[in-house]
Amino acid sequence: LENIRDRQVVPSVKPGYLRPLVPERAPEQPEPWTSVMADIERVVMSGVTHWHSPRFHAYFPTANSYPAIVADMLSGAIACIGFTWIASPACTELEVVMLDWLGQMLGLPEQFLARSGGEGGGVIQGTASEATLVALLGAKARTMQRVKEQHPEWSDNDVLAKLVGYCNKQAHSSVERAGLLGGVKLRNLQPDGKRRLRGDILREAIEEDIRNGLIPFYVVATLGTTSSCTFDALDEIGDVCASHNVWLHVDAAYAGSAFICPEYRYLMKGIEKADSFNFNPHKWLLVNFDCSAMWLKEPRWIVDAFNVDPLYLKHDQQGSAPDYRHWQIPLGRRFRALKLWFVLRLYGVENLQKHIRKQIALAHLFERLCVSDERFELFEEVTMGLVCFRLKGGNDINEELLRRINGRGKIHLVPSKIDDVYFLRLAICSRFTEDS
Repeated sequence: LENIRDRQVVPSVKPGYLRPLVPERAPEQPEPWTSVMADIERVVMSGVTHWHSPRFHAYFPTANSYPAIVADMLSGAIACIGFTWIASPACTELEVVMLDWLGQMLGLPEQFLARSGGEGGGVIQGTASEATLVALLGAKARTMQRVKEQHPEWSDNDVLAKLVGYCNKQAHSSVERAGLLGGVKLRNLQPDGKRRLRGDILREAIEEDIRNGLIPFYVVATLGTTSSCTFDALDEIGDVCASHNVWLHVDAAYAGSAFICPEYRYLMKGIEKADSFNFNPHKWLLVNFDCSAMWLKEPRWIVDAFNVDPLYLKHDQQGSAPDYRHWQIPLGRRFRALKLWFVLRLYGVENLQKHIRKQIALAHLFERLCVSDERFELFEEVTMGLVCFRLKGGNDINEELLRRINGRGKIHLVPSKIDDVYFLRLAICSRFTEDS
């Protein structure tokens, strides 16, 4: 990390580069540490895209910090598999408390927190994609139960065929994937002119589907879309979901970290109307991958949907603490709460806020540079650490610009396209990026 500025951001290797650099078979006899470590540079580093380079501006950030690295090493050394409370009580209990700490930092309503004494609580998932799928499966279980009480003559397949969920057309591809994995129909709705999903658009779609005999059951509201970091009208969407008894999941994978700064919480107005909320500390909050924080008002729907209880996983304390295997897709889980604990303690809320504010200020600096050059235009208003910009003119000239920028290997950007307009995305990703 100290020498990362000197490295080319994207390696100039071709697919298949690595096989000729290593033997055809594993060695029969052990090799010395020195020869293994010497090969790190030759074999691995020559093919790494450096996400923590100050000139890496693609996708969204992936977080990294010394406290998180040390905590990850400790997690690896303790090497527990925390699927139940008894499998490692500290692993479960620290996670419960850390998700309360984090929820309070964001200003989440009390009913999402375990400390409230109610049903709600948080869990660390691997990725936002998993959280979206887990929430969908909880919503599916809740709706199936309700509908079968009303129509006992319907089979599971009868109900499943009628279920329909909704999201912004600009929602992450993992939302569509959750529908595929969950075996239900998902509709991508056209957002308004500012690329936000609004309440009236959603209401119209739901009412149309109800008229056609379908059963709306799940909505994903995105706070900070992947392409251009726009924010759905959560408050309006929440009212529509409440009036139709539809599960509302909020995906704030990237932008959610900014809510630790009170001045950005207006963007999650209406969060109290959601059933589940998720963001990734591993994107922007200095916690290494993987650490995706999810809160549920009523985790029982997910626990019931996932509950398989063989004798070898039962224990005497069941029910008095969460068994997180019921809250997630895999059974096994690492001691990820250590990363949150170390980062929150060794930085403190104040320094994490400074980190977020600094990166947003750098985005605004690049925004000013774009606006001051008459050749360029902004595609989207800058609210977080992402600037969407383009050369004035057609898509071809912007594609050529990106080819030239990325072709040098010094800076890495990725493009996006909305309504046939091609633009470049510059995300502030590295904590080593400076203003000069």
